[in-house]
Amino acid sequence: MSNMILQIENLSVDIESDYEKIRAVKDITFSMYESETLAIVGESGSGKSITALSLMQLLILQAKIDNQSKILFVNKKKESLSLLHSKKETIESIRGNEIAMIFQEPMTSLNPLMTCGKQLTEVIQLHLGLSFKMAKQKAIELFREVKIPQPEITFYKYPHQLSGGQKQRVMIAIAISCHPKILIADEPTTALDIVVQSDILLLLKNLQAKYKMAILFITHDLNVVKHFADRVIVMYKGEIVEMNPVNEIFNHAMHPYTKALLQCRPDAKNRVKFLPTLQDAMNNHNIENNSISDETSLERLEKLAKEKTLFEFCDLHVWYPIEKNFFNKVKTWYKAVDGVNFQIKKGETVGLVGESGCGKTTIGKAIVKLTDITQGDILYNRKSILQFSKSELQEYRRQVQIIFQDPYSSLNPRMSIGNAIKEPMEVHGIEKEKNRKDKVISLLEKVGLNAAHYERYPHEFSGGQRQRICIARALALNSSFLICDESVSALDVSVQAQVLNLLTSLKDEYQFTYLFISHDLNVIKHISDHLAVMQKGKIVEYNNSHDIYFNPQNDYTKLLISTMG
Repeated sequence: MSNMILQIENLSVDIESDYEKIRAVKDITFSMYESETLAIVGESGSGKSITALSLMQLLILQAKIDNQSKILFVNKKKESLSLLHSKKETIESIRGNEIAMIFQEPMTSLNPLMTCGKQLTEVIQLHLGLSFKMAKQKAIELFREVKIPQPEITFYKYPHQLSGGQKQRVMIAIAISCHPKILIADEPTTALDIVVQSDILLLLKNLQAKYKMAILFITHDLNVVKHFADRVIVMYKGEIVEMNPVNEIFNHAMHPYTKALLQCRPDAKNRVKFLPTLQDAMNNHNIENNSISDETSLERLEKLAKEKTLFEFCDLHVWYPIEKNFFNKVKTWYKAVDGVNFQIKKGETVGLVGESGCGKTTIGKAIVKLTDITQGDILYNRKSILQFSKSELQEYRRQVQIIFQDPYSSLNPRMSIGNAIKEPMEVHGIEKEKNRKDKVISLLEKVGLNAAHYERYPHEFSGGQRQRICIARALALNSSFLICDESVSALDVSVQAQVLNLLTSLKDEYQFTYLFISHDLNVIKHISDHLAVMQKGKIVEYNNSHDIYFNPQNDYTKLLISTMG
């Protein structure tokens, strides 16, 4: 085995608040070796990121590392250092230089007021002591190495001018600029589409081989781990419950929690109505009559074919101006949606899948009239949404709701969740005032929360709970059509299973029609009756979800499926 470069012994971390002290990481021990990829998996709150931040000495003030903990690091000079007992100057010389970190959200990790090139040259000058001219030259070479298009131009761009994948590449360039011995990647591909995700992971592997870095890879996405890691640590409630080579974890998992994580994933090859949740799997509870046979799927498709058409998209175009001339006339357009045609039947779930920027979300926004249609039309119950009267539009907005990807920014942080759910009821005059609170509590219970949550605020809930609140808010209007825009993409696999099961049970209870937008083909295959595959603003393939997955006709669809592994 390669040389050991990191040894963590009995690491424990406490987080203190005004009310309590929580042991977030409990007595964990592991090692890392040169050139290996060690993955840490587990759901939110398991202690993954706190472990990584302990190495970087970037913990919040409320977090305290126990005195019995040890973190030993072998630096580039082959010196063994105790990171928990080193001087501040030593830690600062190591951080970003010998141990670097790629954070989960590049948009919040990059300074919006500084160009990407400036942020990279700053790191190079700090740790390597180069002049600005030489640092700029090295920065452009790094941008080229991480395959950022037009690196000389990107050097002068700000973060908001780049796509999610490009921003993540800038973060990688910053992280590898000093050729670190350990690269910590904290959820680096979360919420990226599967094609960009595959590119980022391949890039990391190539850079690892070139610089002989060790990679500490933190994720909740087990599909990524399977194809990327050498060894896997499984964390649960702050403890390591299993640590083994990746093949052992996936083929011979020992701990009930590891088995549960593996079972919660949607399996595109074996379709079930309800996914096993973490609690089901850990308690060995099997859901009866859960498998969906090909015959059952075919019967449902035949039944749906006889239903009335709820939505019809007729040569839909949504274009945005890119460049205007001196007279303010548009010279070039960005064709986000470019001639889309398909239908959605009452009661069915249609999935929209494709990489970032292909036009999926733009279609969702066009349906709820959050963006203007350039050309073509959308028919709702055979009437153009462009021709609705004021009263018809108000009723349409009640019937058609959207659940956005990010529940954090979808909820007002200054409004209690009870009032957030009640507000649309007040706007649309649903229920009498005295009955609205009872209705809200009923909805909270429907989505797995309770009456005690009514007065709490968004920051007091986990990501999965906030997404449930957003679903309850959509249900408050007695809607019939829900657009789920990447509603589960950033959730842990266990929470994702709970939310998908909730959406399935609500579909049965309320006869909902769904447009489910996602870049995760496994998820979208699990929940959808029909799939529309989008690429560059066009639908390149449309069919029932079974045939799309097992008999794809378009090359791009084949690429998506092959990339899933």
